[in-house]
Amino acid sequence: MTLGFSFSLPVMVVVLAIAFVYFCTVFVFIDRWFGLMTSPGIMNAVAFTGVAVMCVLNYVFAIFMDPGRVPSNFLPDIEDSRVPIHEIKRKGGDLRYCQKCSHFKPPRAHHCRVCKICVLRMDHHCTWINNCVGHANYKVFFVFVVYAVIACIYSLVLLVGSLTNDSQNDKQQSADSFRILYVISGLLLVPLSMALSGLLGWHIYLILQNKTTIEYHEGVRATWLEERAGNVYKHPYDLGAYDNLTTVLGSNIICWICPTSRHIGNGLRFRTAYDGLPVASTSK
Repeated sequence: MTLGFSFSLPVMVVVLAIAFVYFCTVFVFIDRWFGLMTSPGIMNAVAFTGVAVMCVLNYVFAIFMDPGRVPSNFLPDIEDSRVPIHEIKRKGGDLRYCQKCSHFKPPRAHHCRVCKICVLRMDHHCTWINNCVGHANYKVFFVFVVYAVIACIYSLVLLVGSLTNDSQNDKQQSADSFRILYVISGLLLVPLSMALSGLLGWHIYLILQNKTTIEYHEGVRATWLEERAGNVYKHPYDLGAYDNLTTVLGSNIICWICPTSRHIGNGLRFRTAYDGLPVASTSK
């Protein structure tokens, strides 16, 4: 399922930034360091273009893919022994029900105030893709960030190499005409690389724990409450690092960097650390 698209200024900024970085990297940094018609120049141009294409492809998927909506006819089956966890409200202990969407919410689903829908396994609403990041598009969002980090660092290396090559050659007059592009690119790429690397590190941590951003913050409170009661809190969806990775990215390692999502299931039920144990409830 795909979403309709409306104009978004943040998305337009991202598109323009990608186009600018690609142009400068291929037609300035690579050309001035190696020459586009040389073997090293062609190899670097092809490699960077491949990374850029995958980055753009996953970005488009992240924007247009529906994050995963809760079916309007969803009803939790509290007698199903295959579902060991049922999330309940903190107050009252009732099963979670969305008053805005008028249906029950399955585990890990949350209502997005921006999209005005209940999103399966919701992570967060991302302004930069003008969409929620949820069950259906989480992997393509993550893979987009991976390729964006690779592209930024790759471009920075080529920028530094190009500058170094210019300083060694007697091309000062020619270098002056490109100085503004080097300055703008540096001012864009350095903070972008740092921010995206931090974002990538954060989501790698979440994937290894099989948590969403929302569940991380809920887990902080749950840990505090459990410690007050003298207990130890364990995230119910934490299956171990490798199983957590395959749950999100798939069992085929080769496909981890591809925008595939056939492995994710329907988003209404997830494997837990308590599978096979008596039915339990968690407060939300």
